[in-house]
Amino acid sequence: MDIFLFKKIDKGKQYLYCAAIIALVSAGCFGLSGFMGYRVAALILLVTVSLLAIAFDILPVLFSAFLSAFIWDFFFIPPRFTIHVDTTEDTILLIMYFVIAMINAVLTYKIRQVEKISMLKEEKANSVKLYNTILNSLSHELCTPIAAIIGATDNLQSNTNLTQGDKEQLVNEISKASIRLNQQVENLLNISRLESGHIKPKADWCDITELVYDVVNRVEENNPGRKIHISINQHLPLCSLDKGMLEQVIYNLLNNAAIHTESSSRIDISVTCHADILNIIVEDTGKGFEGVEIKDVFDKFSRSKDLKSSSSGLGLSIVKGFTEAMSGNVALEKTNSHGSKFVISIPVKTSFIKVADL
Repeated sequence: MDIFLFKKIDKGKQYLYCAAIIALVSAGCFGLSGFMGYRVAALILLVTVSLLAIAFDILPVLFSAFLSAFIWDFFFIPPRFTIHVDTTEDTILLIMYFVIAMINAVLTYKIRQVEKISMLKEEKANSVKLYNTILNSLSHELCTPIAAIIGATDNLQSNTNLTQGDKEQLVNEISKASIRLNQQVENLLNISRLESGHIKPKADWCDITELVYDVVNRVEENNPGRKIHISINQHLPLCSLDKGMLEQVIYNLLNNAAIHTESSSRIDISVTCHADILNIIVEDTGKGFEGVEIKDVFDKFSRSKDLKSSSSGLGLSIVKGFTEAMSGNVALEKTNSHGSKFVISIPVKTSFIKVADL
């Protein structure tokens, strides 16, 4: 209903709008007075006052009710063009019209206020729920790498009997924990950018093959022992799109697959481009999304019921947001076997000019 409310308009202008609307409706009724009686005009004016009560503040609406009653008396009730009323019946009708118009205006306004209070309470409850969800979702994801960094740093500082191998292992743990922490911070920043609505893709020519191999190398370095299988047409053209967004989309999909599947599960990424549509498929043979509806997979904080593979639940929401920001589409498709299959389609401009020629 908020789209029909005009409370932000200055009160003076609200009075003018109300008066203008009542005048226009009255003029229309007056022009049709030869085809309808003055009682029908009263009903039309009452409906008009009710609609104004939905849109404007209480005082301008009460003014509209008074103005409509005066106009109905002066222009419609016989004898016309005078405030005098001949019959007792018409006098009672005029009084009842004025009372009903006032009560209708007040009650409609009160109903609107109750709805507004209810909406505010619901928004507050949702904010509290979202706050608790964020804390529950991110507490483990943020605390775990921080604890690893602090523990490894304390060992390096306090333990003087560490061998060179032990020191290298601790430094490696700090590095991995830092990368994981940085990823979570990036997810929070990216989701805030998406929520603000200020994110706009910056298109530039990009070698998709090089980008995919770089992202795959990063994921494999951050997840030792995982091997990602790549299938890309070596004659893939250069594509004009936002490289940073696409890189984040591919990284989140591959990293999620690497983290939330067994080490024996296979992870595949394939890239093709036909008719200026870039198609990317990321598929794994893991357990899939247990306890989560496919339509809810891309919602913020949507996670599997399997606690071992739970995470902040922001990665796939960012994938969807960035893909749609590039005018693309991402979907999770069912496969015959276990696992998940993400299909991304992004419209792009293409060029077969070699990078060396640019």
